[in-house]
Amino acid sequence: MRKVTLYRYSVPMDAGVVLRNQRLKTRDGLIVCLQQDGQQGWGEIAPLPQFSIETLAEAEAAILEQLPRWLAGDSVSDSLPPSVAFGLSCALAELSQQLPIEADYRKVPLCSGDPDELFAMLQGLPGDKVAKVKVGLYEAVRDGMVVSVLLEALPDLSLRLDANRSWTRTKADGFARYVSPELRSRIAFLEEPCKTREESRDFALTTGINIAWDESVREADFQVEAEPGVSAIIIKPTLIGSIARCQQLVHQAHQAGLTAVISSSIESSLGLTQLARLAGWLTPLTIPGLDTLDLMQAQIVRRWPDSALPLLDVGQLDVVWQS
Repeated sequence: MRKVTLYRYSVPMDAGVVLRNQRLKTRDGLIVCLQQDGQQGWGEIAPLPQFSIETLAEAEAAILEQLPRWLAGDSVSDSLPPSVAFGLSCALAELSQQLPIEADYRKVPLCSGDPDELFAMLQGLPGDKVAKVKVGLYEAVRDGMVVSVLLEALPDLSLRLDANRSWTRTKADGFARYVSPELRSRIAFLEEPCKTREESRDFALTTGINIAWDESVREADFQVEAEPGVSAIIIKPTLIGSIARCQQLVHQAHQAGLTAVISSSIESSLGLTQLARLAGWLTPLTIPGLDTLDLMQAQIVRRWPDSALPLLDVGQLDVVWQS
C-alpha cells in the first residue's frame, strides 16, 4: 500500500541574504514523503527565486499532478521542472534504498567579510584547505586584492571563486591584475567570470586562471567537454533536475577530465543532507559546495551534523496534500 504526504515550509533567512539584488527574507519550499511497505522516502522541492526556471506555485502544481500517478502504481513523468524532478527522485531513491546513507559532510566554507577575520577560521581547517569566495559583489580590483591577501597569508590554501557572470571582460582583467601569476594556480576555479562563455574562455586562456561552468550547465545548448582553461562544472541539482540527470553530468565531466562539484541552492537541512549523500556517492574525491545552512534560522526534518540551529519536525509544517 502506498501513501503520500506533501508539506510546505517557510524558514526565516538571516538578514542580508540577497539574490541578484533582491533580498530573500524566507526560504520556502515543499517536502514530499512517500511511504510503501513500511519504508519512507523524503524529498525537498524548493525552487530558488531569481535562479530557478519554475516558481514555487508551478512546482506545487507539477508535483500534485504526479503524486496520484505514483499512488496508482504508474511511472512519473520524465518532463518535470528541475526542483520537482530532483525532490521526487530523492524520495524515490530513498524508498528504493538507492541513495546511500553514507554522506560527505565536508564543506567548503563560504568566506565573506573582512579578510582579517577569516584567517583564524581558515587556519583551523583540517586536511586540504579549500574555501570559497564570492566575487563580483564589489569592485573587481577589491576582489583581486582580497583573494591575493588570502592566498599570500595561507600558502596551503586553495580557493574556489564565483562571479555569477557579473564582470565585463575589462573588469575581469582588473581582478586578474591584482592576483600575481604565481598565486593563480591556487585558484581551483573561477565560476563564470564574464557575461558570455566566449569572454570567460578568453579570460582563462589569457590569465591562466582556470574557470568552471555553472549557469552554463543549465542551458539547453551546453555540452560537457574538455576545453583549455576549464577545470570543473558545478552541479546544482535543484536547478538541474533528477538524480539520474546529475549522474549523467558527473559521468560526462569525469570522462572529459573535469571536476564535478555538487553544490547547494540554499536548500533546507533535509535537502542539504541529501546533497551530502549524493556527493559521497557520485563525487567522493571532491568536497561539495554545501556551506549555506547558516543562512537560515532553522533546520527541517533532518539535522545537519554539528549544527545548533533549531529543528522543525513535520508536525510543525503545513500539510498541502495527503492520500
